[in-house]
Amino acid sequence: MRRSTVTAVAAALVASLAVAGCGAQDGEGPAPKKQAAVKADGSNINAHPLSDIKQGGQLKIGIQQWITQYNGNTPDGSQGDADDIIRLVMPVLFNTDAKGVASANPNFLTSAKVSQADPQVVEYELHPKAKWSTGTPLGWKDFEAQWKALNGTNPAYEASDTAGYDQISKVEKGAGEHSVKVTFKAPYADWQRLFSPLYPASHTSTPEQFNKGWQEKVPVSGSAFKVKDYDKTAQTVTAVPDPNWWGQKPKLDSIVYRALDPSAYTEAYLNKEIDSTSALAPENYKRLVKDASTEIRRGARWDEVHITLNGARGPLKDVKVRNAVQAAIDRKGITDSFSKDLTFELPPLDNHFFMPNQEGYKANAGEYGTFDLARAKKLLDEAGWKDAGEGKPRTKDGKELTLSYTLSGGGASSEQDQAELVQQMLGQAGIKVEIKKVPANDYFNEFVTAGNFDLVSFRFVDQLFRSDAFGNYRQPQGKNLYGNYGSVSSPKLEELLTRAGRTSNRTEAVKLYNEADAEIWKLGHSIELYQRPQITAVRKGLANFGAEGLASRDYTKTGWLK
Repeated sequence: MRRSTVTAVAAALVASLAVAGCGAQDGEGPAPKKQAAVKADGSNINAHPLSDIKQGGQLKIGIQQWITQYNGNTPDGSQGDADDIIRLVMPVLFNTDAKGVASANPNFLTSAKVSQADPQVVEYELHPKAKWSTGTPLGWKDFEAQWKALNGTNPAYEASDTAGYDQISKVEKGAGEHSVKVTFKAPYADWQRLFSPLYPASHTSTPEQFNKGWQEKVPVSGSAFKVKDYDKTAQTVTAVPDPNWWGQKPKLDSIVYRALDPSAYTEAYLNKEIDSTSALAPENYKRLVKDASTEIRRGARWDEVHITLNGARGPLKDVKVRNAVQAAIDRKGITDSFSKDLTFELPPLDNHFFMPNQEGYKANAGEYGTFDLARAKKLLDEAGWKDAGEGKPRTKDGKELTLSYTLSGGGASSEQDQAELVQQMLGQAGIKVEIKKVPANDYFNEFVTAGNFDLVSFRFVDQLFRSDAFGNYRQPQGKNLYGNYGSVSSPKLEELLTRAGRTSNRTEAVKLYNEADAEIWKLGHSIELYQRPQITAVRKGLANFGAEGLASRDYTKTGWLK
């Protein structure tokens, strides 16, 4: 399953060293011994057979904002909470196991394989009962419409990611009634990430349908659940089982998504308003672990925390200024502040494509990820920003060197702490940072995905296929930023990523992605901080749900134990 390049809320950061904390500093004794990091295939979902689960009940899930776009192939639709709802109600053609290995979802595919190598041909055999909520069977026309919208040939389609689709030469009906044949003009190793989720041709065949037809609603669904109600006043979206579903009947009667400020999650959980929440931050963990109705579940998700630098405007247009920002930020200091009270190891993250617990990981940050205040000052000198004295911002052509750091107004206080740490660090180099809080519901759509920031911190998650990340680093075209919200790229980087995506030899592909990663650091695209652990508080008795790690979540199996 391709769990798409999704953006999630800004990184949660525990209080900085200057803030009164917990552990040994608050009289509770020495800090606990650190546990090893979770293995790459680590997960805990309280797995149970369906026979153990009662029929009925409701699952309540918190989301970080009201969803304004349900087309996950657009920049606004790639937000993490939207992605979860989309994958609940739309056909997901491939699932992944705990090691992140993809396989055909039998609810939608009876088979999917590469039937020819040169040119590469992939043949899909659709489940004969699979159909849209309109009653129309899933078919090759749906594949064709999705390819045409996402292959990059028509800029009127606001596509967030064209990787893979741009290498297809033809989509046509296969030999059988439910067959689809996709021919590639160049090999594409990650073909299983394409067409998943699948969207209906009836609502994606024109730019107008693609861009605007999924705003604040799902007009056509095609899975075990469908959206029953959108209550903007209550900020809830309610999904229920679709009676026309052809597969295993879901156990739950309904799933309710409720938009909440991230800072309110722990309280809402303890008040039983939602049934799961992150237990990562120590101040939240200490409250949640004591709750008698709670289990803490732990997994190893593909989940990275970073700071994006906007190279499309202001001082950060200059790569030397971006490199100076990299050198002035003490990544270890931020990570140490985050992890000082955690009970497990938090290794540094020096790669944009692989997590430290994954095969293929290589530390590529080098000097661009090393805290070196003297080098930062030297780079700023070379960029023409004159030192105005200790504690004062540098100047150039009569202007102060000032950057904004954009925060969600609904975020936790810990997010403010991270921003203030960055503000202090950059201030030592003569870079003034103004922290800018914006409304939570506007944070992504109006600021992050619109490229309306200088510095911003958020997460990319679930990039189980390396080419999932292509849109994050490609050169934007006009107003379409894809996933590269800071607009930092280069022809060399695009060429490396294109070659890697076309390479079926895993060893060679890993080599190319690591070369691309070194280029990303050199360009000053973003500053990787750490792999965010998956520590989740889940209501006791809830089965087949929690810390899935790299595995797909199957809501048809989620439910309450008898």
